[in-house]
Amino acid sequence: MTGLDSPPLEAAIVRSALVADALAKASEAHAGQIRNGSGGMPYIEHPVAVAALLAEHGFDDDVLAAALLHDVVEDSETTVAQLHERFGEPVAGLVAALSDDESIADYRARKDEHRARVLAAGTEAQAIYGADKLTNVRALRGAYAEQGEEVAEEFKVPLDLKIGIWQADLEMLVERRPPPPFLDRLEAELELLREERAEASAGRAA
Repeated sequence: MTGLDSPPLEAAIVRSALVADALAKASEAHAGQIRNGSGGMPYIEHPVAVAALLAEHGFDDDVLAAALLHDVVEDSETTVAQLHERFGEPVAGLVAALSDDESIADYRARKDEHRARVLAAGTEAQAIYGADKLTNVRALRGAYAEQGEEVAEEFKVPLDLKIGIWQADLEMLVERRPPPPFLDRLEAELELLREERAEASAGRAA
C-alpha cells in the first residue's frame, strides 16, 4: 500500500492543515515533473509514497509534512527559508537535512556528505531518508522489469554506483539505535534488484 491509498496518510491529510498544505506545496513544486528511474511515474507520487510509509509507522505531522516536501528544495525554486516561513522550523529543518548539497560536484562525495548530515540530524531525518531509499529502490525495480538496463539512461551516474550508494545508506541506517523502521524491506528490495540484474545479465550472455 503506497501513496494516497494509504489510510493513515489520508487520515493525516484530513486531520492536519500542516500535512494538507505540505501536499499542496509539493504538488505545486513537482507539477509536470517525471521521476527518473520510475517508469514514467509523475514525480509527486514519490514524496507521497515516502510520507505514506512514515504515516503507517505512526510518525507525527511534522515528519509527514517534511516527507512530502523533502525534494522541493532540490527540484524547484523553493528555498529552505520559504519553507521555514510557511511550515515552521521543524519541517524546514528536516527538509534542509534531506536536501543534497548541489555545490559538491562529485556524486560520491556529495552523497557521503549528505549521509553524514542526515546522521547528525537525528532519528526523524533518518527515518525519512530510509523511506526515501526504499521508495526509490521499489520504483527502480518496477522500471527495470519493463526497461531492463536501458533504465540506467535516465540517471546521471552508472546504475552500479547508484545501487552502491543505496547500500551504504542502508549500512549507515542499520547502525542507528533505534534503527528506523522498514530497513528489512530496504535490504530485501536491494537484494532483489541485484538478483534481477544478475539474471538479466546471465540471460543476455546465454
